Amino acid sequence: MKIFTRSLLLFALMFGVVMVTVAQDDDDNEKDKKDKKEKTETAKEGWNIGGLPVVSYDSDLGLQLGALVNLYHYGDGTRYPRYDHSIYVEASWFLKGSGIFRFYYDSDKLIKGIRTSFDLSYLPDRTFKFYGFNGYEAVYNSEWANDDPNNSEYVSRTFYRLDRKFFRAKLDFQGNITGDNFRWLAGADFYNIKMANVDVDKLNSGKSESDMLQDTSLFQNYNDWGIISANEREGGSLAIFKLGLVFDSRDNEALPTRGIYTEAVLATAPKFTSTMDNGFMKFAITHRQYFTIVKDKLSFAYRLGVQVNVAGKTPYYAEGIMYYVTMKGAYNEGLGGGKTIRGIERNRVIGDGIAYGNFELRWKFVNFRLLNQNFYMALSGFFDSGRVIQYVDIEDDVNKLPDTDPETGFVKADYFDIGAENFHSSYGAGLHIAMNQNFILAIDYGKAISEKDGTSGLYIGLNFLF
Repeated sequence: MKIFTRSLLLFALMFGVVMVTVAQDDDDNEKDKKDKKEKTETAKEGWNIGGLPVVSYDSDLGLQLGALVNLYHYGDGTRYPRYDHSIYVEASWFLKGSGIFRFYYDSDKLIKGIRTSFDLSYLPDRTFKFYGFNGYEAVYNSEWANDDPNNSEYVSRTFYRLDRKFFRAKLDFQGNITGDNFRWLAGADFYNIKMANVDVDKLNSGKSESDMLQDTSLFQNYNDWGIISANEREGGSLAIFKLGLVFDSRDNEALPTRGIYTEAVLATAPKFTSTMDNGFMKFAITHRQYFTIVKDKLSFAYRLGVQVNVAGKTPYYAEGIMYYVTMKGAYNEGLGGGKTIRGIERNRVIGDGIAYGNFELRWKFVNFRLLNQNFYMALSGFFDSGRVIQYVDIEDDVNKLPDTDPETGFVKADYFDIGAENFHSSYGAGLHIAMNQNFILAIDYGKAISEKDGTSGLYIGLNFLF
């Protein structure tokens, strides 16, 4: 599947063409402006708005159009760059049915003494990536999805795809235990996830016969082989209740240069609040640490995370969900892709338990003011890695399959390599452009170290990874 993002979009992102500011200092009279000159050069007051267009083209999904807007309210500016309220809205749509529709709100002023975060998202995806379970134990053959006319192994561009409709509602609260650094967390999530084979008839609409997609997929094979049970095949709904602890000593939330941010979350999905046959419980701990190398210029940051299943059985359609406090993007899933291991295929690493790490050097190389806004630009270099540490139990189902089937041409070794799991790693670089410290355009390019994880990925979105 080839995606072409228009060059105009990149320039628009880089220079912040679609940016509007509704700041209280714009309403001040000239005398007030003069009195506050020193303050307004460094701090922002009132509402500040950043927006970006979304324009791309996908050869299977069609034209994508949309926009995202992030509003920040800084109050009287005395807490800048901390904000009182943040409202994020994104809506984009591919003409053949995929899209992102998201509303996110974050504030420590809505309820006195409590930080409130709310996310409401609908994420339909006609070609959601599916590579099987347990990392390298599920063999990935990129040639099966490569439609090069000279490729004799080609099967279908959508062989490693399925059709998923994903609805999420999240509500989280944080409150202080001792001081401002040590906090409790409580929250609840609701997910409704629908899974199906790719609707190739819809995607083939308007294509020439030579460009038609074939109606075959790994997802269908997993269902036929019994690896995905019949009662889970079409997905389901579940409610998740969370309790946790947070320690936060960062000097800045958007771009920390020193301090620690550690969170531990216990997430429970009871059977009685879901369509699952069994409930489950996950435990996740994430540790982030930041070091100043050159003040206000160069810093080093790393993130280490572990998530494991501690009770029950997680259905396959919920295995990828990751549990942490703050949402940095539309998807809270992994491992693989722009928010976990950049450069390897999204969802390449799915297991009952996972471990991962991100290591990043960040250089803020220029600060400037434009259109009465504070800007900086930063470069980064990174190394990401992760693996399955707790496996989805599929070995008995795999052992029932024949090693070969001459009638169909099936070869088990083409699909499974039990015991092969290891670390999935990538490296790359990024460019970040920040307006008023919180609205941060992020452009990351990552390259997979192993061809078994894909080749590379370019990601354009908001915020530093962590």
